[in-house]
Amino acid sequence: MDILADERPAADRAGWKRYLPASWTRRAPLVPVLRFSGAIGVVTPLKPGLSLSTSAAAIEKAFSMRGAKAVAIQINSPGGSAVQSMLIYRRIRALAAEKGLKVYVFAEDVAASGGYLLAVAGDEIYADASSIVGSIGVITASFGVVDLIAKIGVERRVITAGANKDTLDPFLPEKPEDVERVKAIQRDVHAAFIDLVKERRGAKIEKTGEELFTGEFWSGKKALELGLIDGLADLRSKMRALYGEEVRFKLVMPSTSWFRRKRGIFAGEGGFDLGFLTGGLAADVISAIEARALWSRFGF
Repeated sequence: MDILADERPAADRAGWKRYLPASWTRRAPLVPVLRFSGAIGVVTPLKPGLSLSTSAAAIEKAFSMRGAKAVAIQINSPGGSAVQSMLIYRRIRALAAEKGLKVYVFAEDVAASGGYLLAVAGDEIYADASSIVGSIGVITASFGVVDLIAKIGVERRVITAGANKDTLDPFLPEKPEDVERVKAIQRDVHAAFIDLVKERRGAKIEKTGEELFTGEFWSGKKALELGLIDGLADLRSKMRALYGEEVRFKLVMPSTSWFRRKRGIFAGEGGFDLGFLTGGLAADVISAIEARALWSRFGF
C-alpha cells in the first residue's frame, strides 16, 4: 500500500532538499529597515511630511515581516512636532514589545530634537562620528510685522471671542503675558522629553547630568561620550556584525505620496478638478520655509 505524502516522516519529506545547492535552501536572517527622513509634522496638502498617519502602515509592516530578527531604523530629521514624534515613538515601542523584536536606530546627518526623540525608540542607537545628535529642548519661533504694516499704511482689524485668542499674533505687539503662557507650555513639553530620554538611556547618561537638556547639540563622536548613543557605526556594518554577512535587508518606506493617499480625486463627480492646488501650493511654500528653518539650525 502506498503511504500518503503527509504520513511520511519529516526527514523523508524534506529529503529532496539535499540535492539542491545550500544557498537555495538556507534562509538568511532578515532585518526590515524603516527610514524616517525630513521634518516631523510639517504637513501640507501636497507634502504630507513625517507623521504617524504617513508612517503607521510602514511601521506595522516592518514589525510583521515573517522571520524578522530585529528592526532597524534610519533617521535623518531635524525635528518638528513633539506630538507626532511621540506618537511614532509609542507605536514603535508598542510593536517592539508585541512582536518581541529588538530595535536598532542609526542616525544619518541629523537626529536632533524630535529626530532624537524618535531615536530613543531604539534599544540601541548608532551614528556617524560627524552626525548631529541631541537638541533636547523646545523652541517656538515667529515673526513680528507691526512696524512694517504701519509703514505701508495697512490697518488690520481683529475681532475675537476670548481675551487670549490673539496670543502671539505677528501683526500685534508682543505681550509679556503671552510669552509667559507659551513658556509654560514649553516647560511641560520639555519636561516630558527629558523624562523620556532619562527613562530610555538610563545609567548611560547619569554622569553627564542636566547638561544634556539645554537644547545643545553635538557631533556623533561627542554624543557617544555623553551617552546619547551606543556606538559609531552604519546600519549595514552593524547588522552584518550581529547577524552575519548574509543578512538580508528589506526597506519599508512611509507613504508620502499625496496622489496615492488621495487616489480617486480626479474621478469624482464633476470631472477633473485642480482647485485643490491653489491652497496646496501656497501651503507647500510655507511648509518649505518651516522645514528649511529647522534644517538650517544644524548647518544643512
